[in-house]
Amino acid sequence: MNLLKRFAVPVACAITALAMTACSSSKDERRTPTPLTQFKPAINVERIWKADVGKAGRYLFSPIAVGDAVFAAGAGGTVAKIDGKTGKVVWRTRLHTDLTAGVGSDGTLTAVGATRGGVYVLDSNGKLLWKSNVAGEVVSPPLIGNGLVVVRTIDGQISAFGAETGELKWVYHNRAEPLNLRVSAGMTFAADAAVLAGFPGGGLAAINLKTGDDYWQAPVSFPKGVTEMERINDVTGAPALVGAETCAVTFQGRVGCFDANTGRPIWQKPFSSTSGVAQDNSTVVAPDDWSVITAFGADDGRQLWRNDKLKNRSLSVPLLFGPSVVLGDYQGYVHFLSRDDGSFVARVKTDGSAITAAPVLAGDTLVVQTSGGDLFGFRPR
Repeated sequence: MNLLKRFAVPVACAITALAMTACSSSKDERRTPTPLTQFKPAINVERIWKADVGKAGRYLFSPIAVGDAVFAAGAGGTVAKIDGKTGKVVWRTRLHTDLTAGVGSDGTLTAVGATRGGVYVLDSNGKLLWKSNVAGEVVSPPLIGNGLVVVRTIDGQISAFGAETGELKWVYHNRAEPLNLRVSAGMTFAADAAVLAGFPGGGLAAINLKTGDDYWQAPVSFPKGVTEMERINDVTGAPALVGAETCAVTFQGRVGCFDANTGRPIWQKPFSSTSGVAQDNSTVVAPDDWSVITAFGADDGRQLWRNDKLKNRSLSVPLLFGPSVVLGDYQGYVHFLSRDDGSFVARVKTDGSAITAAPVLAGDTLVVQTSGGDLFGFRPR
């Protein structure tokens, strides 16, 4: 296999990450969220619009941006396409089911996950095109591209359907683990050749889009400890991909980068995260499960900087955005950190509810979704 030339530069029982971290703060003073400190903003961030898609409930909902459009959903069944420049709703659909994950889109088709393993795919006007089911709960956003809708269940099983017809093409089975985190473990396309996915147990794989067989499997980390709780070792978030390097992080394990053609490790460091990583040509950034943010050199894993001023604030997956690293927290604040040294350069408030998904970029508009059901569009000035 040689995926190098085709890579595009872009991102059992389940236990919730919150139950293992922030929710324990009432019993463990070490988990008390750090109060926010004042600073002089270095950039001005203006809120330019707000839209509503419905509350997340107990699920984790992620928006997706395709060009200037934003696609988002809420637990009550609402799916919407929004103009990222203005916040105007292009179309809004109410599915007669409760949703558990969303959304995936290629700009034309849009997919969401529903209760009891339901998969719903909408056309370019927001009308239902087809629906199907998978054997398990869907809590991660589907992927749409290369003529497929790719859906994963919480246990790591991945199913691929024909995008236009809903015909099942293949199913990839991962080894079952007795316990796994209830987190949004996403997937990433490697151009038109493979889908990259991490799994409970610490494994990372590149899966052939045509056959559903894996090109390679590689361990990001290995389970340790005696009890089943101590041995939870899930890959969290979606594998990041830049060029021929893919990076991933596990809970109670390691962060590392791999050659996406072969799965060969490039570098790995001890680390633990319940959210995920962001990556570009020079930097890999991740908050650990104490919400301490670390930036690593993408080529060798050397530590570039560390910021512990947001400790225990249940940070989202980061976004590398121009000169900033952008993350949301459990109180709905959006934090902008300097890519150079991790210092604060801006902070904006949303609706006060948690931001659990990575911010996305629609054109030149930064978009975040809160668990309270609001989408906010921001633009640095």
